Amino acid sequence: MKKKQQTLINLAYSNSKYFGKHVIILDGEIYAAKTGNQASKLLEKLMRKNPAETPILTYIPKTDALILILR
Repeated sequence: MKKKQQTLINLAYSNSKYFGKHVIILDGEIYAAKTGNQASKLLEKLMRKNPAETPILTYIPKTDALILILR
């Protein structure tokens, strides 16, 4: 992973405006969508625009979200 991509990922996880959203990082930009369907449509649009780039997709949980680990 490139250093700029890692910087953008860190920025997305630390910025509260991305909490609870699906995030796509592509071509040095951060794009956010509220739902999975919106993220899917946005990804299709971005991939048509930048077919040679590989996107990074993630979901940024809300700060009060709990993660259950089963053992």
